Amino acid sequence: MIRIITRTRLVTLQQEADQAHARSQEVQASADAAYARHVRTTWNLTADAEAAERKAEANRADAAIVREILERTEDQLADARATVTEQAARIDTLSGDLDAMARAVVLLHYGQLHSVHRDEAAAKRHAASFGIDPDGWGMAPSDRPVVESDWRISPLSKWAVADGGDAG
Repeated sequence: MIRIITRTRLVTLQQEADQAHARSQEVQASADAAYARHVRTTWNLTADAEAAERKAEANRADAAIVREILERTEDQLADARATVTEQAARIDTLSGDLDAMARAVVLLHYGQLHSVHRDEAAAKRHAASFGIDPDGWGMAPSDRPVVESDWRISPLSKWAVADGGDAG
């Protein structure tokens, strides 16, 4: 079949083709702009995700360091607690020793230290083992100077080692 196309019809078809082509270019431009926005958004999101991953990795490294410091600090705390416990026990022992020393006495022979005893009764028992009459002498101070007394008992807290005799 042969079709005859008039000039008017040809111009109309050409105009429609030009319009379709212009519309196609508009749609292509719109698609290109949408694609460019998509690529920029994807690029930005990828960069944000990579930055977040780097920050998360840095935070994980910091957390590992903090965990290590915390473990060392906990070990130090446990050591300090053990030291405090040991020192408390030592203080209790020393307090007991101090209490015992507060009651302690020295046995002096002519003003010179002969022996240290827990209390006066222990000093007298010790002196009696040498044949000394436990009732023939007493606690310092007495009327006579210490160096003139054969045997004398003095509280340890009052006896001055530097002076070599009874400070009381």
